[in-house]
Amino acid sequence: MTPYAILDTAREQVLERGEGLSEAQILEVLGLPDEAIPAALQLAHEVRLEHCGEDVEVEGIISIKTGGCPEDCHFCSQSGLFDSPVRGVWLDVPELVKAAKETAATGATEFCIVAAVRGPDVKLMNQIKFAIERINAEVDINIACSLGMLTQRQVDQLTEWGVHRYNHNLETARSYFPEVVTTHTYEERLETCRMVKDAGMELCCGALLGMGETVEQRAELAAQLAALEPDEVPLNFLNPRPGTPLENQPIMDGKDALRAIAAFRLAMPRTVLRYAGGRELTLGDLGTRDGLLGGINAVIVGNYLTTLGRPATADLNLLVELNMPIREMQKTL
Repeated sequence: MTPYAILDTAREQVLERGEGLSEAQILEVLGLPDEAIPAALQLAHEVRLEHCGEDVEVEGIISIKTGGCPEDCHFCSQSGLFDSPVRGVWLDVPELVKAAKETAATGATEFCIVAAVRGPDVKLMNQIKFAIERINAEVDINIACSLGMLTQRQVDQLTEWGVHRYNHNLETARSYFPEVVTTHTYEERLETCRMVKDAGMELCCGALLGMGETVEQRAELAAQLAALEPDEVPLNFLNPRPGTPLENQPIMDGKDALRAIAAFRLAMPRTVLRYAGGRELTLGDLGTRDGLLGGINAVIVGNYLTTLGRPATADLNLLVELNMPIREMQKTL
């Protein structure tokens, strides 16, 4: 028994029965004192091993279209509405194939093609189709996409082309969403997520923490993600970007980030929980290690869309050091 009742409850409820924590219980974990963080992370790690196994999934990402997005997500330097240093850039298909080969060479099993758009137009969809065909012809890797909000026809097309997983983040809790995005709604994002799931693609739906939300709203977001039952949840931590409305937001405290990692794992015991953007700034090397031993079972290696990550070799060497095997790819195409 621990001196913290919520961890005893979680051990029986989540570890032994496989039932995720409720919103109120998640809030209790997020409110644990600093001295309880190691115990929370240890329990989250046991939950991950019990319900997900020991393998870690490695993914690389690249943007086919960077910058110039018409949406006003307050955290994003790719918005064309803000005076940020990011400018519009398109990659051609040979560059995507080259990036996919480089990603596969790291041992990654997933390659995600991202576009900074509200949603894809016909031109972009045609480029994606051609890119998928070329990558599949030359690289043995699963392909994921993140192209904004979709129509049903576009969901059906991506499914037909063999897209393994679609990324569409909720980002923050429903109650806080209007504070960080005004050009589309939480419900619009949710609708794309539902269509993706209904079509049989895996859903990757993540969180961006540290945008000024309350601890209660972090618990709300974890519960809302758990209710959606995504296959994967990337955990991002805000890296304030110049020129965006959140450029002066303080960096999230590393201990709060570790509490969140444990809480999200205890909320979603069977979900792939992926380290994503901002972890280098928020957690550093030691915190990154703590998270991998605290419920994380997937990482994005290399750089992100507009910010630098850790060198892929640093993450891969850490996985070897921690005796965490990289998941072998199972082609779904």
